[in-house]
Amino acid sequence: MAVKLELRIDPVACDGYGHCAEVAPELFSLDEWGYPILRSGQVPTALVAVAKLAVKQCPRKALSLATAVDPPARRR
Repeated sequence: MAVKLELRIDPVACDGYGHCAEVAPELFSLDEWGYPILRSGQVPTALVAVAKLAVKQCPRKALSLATAVDPPARRR
């Protein structure tokens, strides 16, 4: 099983400051009101440090990282 990190946004807590997209444009885009949109939920290994920085710098603590486990491949 592969363990990966998954970014999550709490839409109720987010006020649309846009810091996440400034820190990690590879992971976030912004909608027309400035609220973040995840480009992909799973964080590539090369971007883990950037994702952690975005979570740390979110002024409303609306971002979080969670561990996601891929199920084992099925045998045929």
